[in-house]
Formats: sequence, structure tokens, C-alpha cells
Amino acid sequence: MEPVAVRLIGVMARVAGWRPDEVWAATPADVRAVLAGWAPGEAEAPVGGAALAAMMERFPDG
Repeated sequence: MEPVAVRLIGVMARVAGWRPDEVWAATPADVRAVLAGWAPGEAEAPVGGAALAAMMERFPDG
């Protein structure tokens, strides 16, 4: 598994409180919907690489 994917799983577990089965069942649209809540007014804008990297730095996997 790619390191970025592992980190994103950790982010979603912390941000959304998802359990492992929920993480694995989630679609990219599910992840985008959760992350869109962090950027009010920008719900239609996709999360870019820089924004995702900043979020992963702010919430490291421990």
C-alpha cells in the first residue's frame, strides 16, 4: 500500500472517526464529502495535493 494511502486512512479515522471497515468501504466521493466540511463555501472544489499534504502534516499518524 502506498504511504500516502496509509496516511489518508489515518486522517479519515481521526477526522471522521471512521473505523477500519468504514475506511475500506468508503469511496473517493465519501472522503471528499467529509473533507469538504472543513472548507465551508468550497464544497464543490476538490481537495488538491497541497491541501491534502498540509492536512496530513497537521494530523500525522502518530
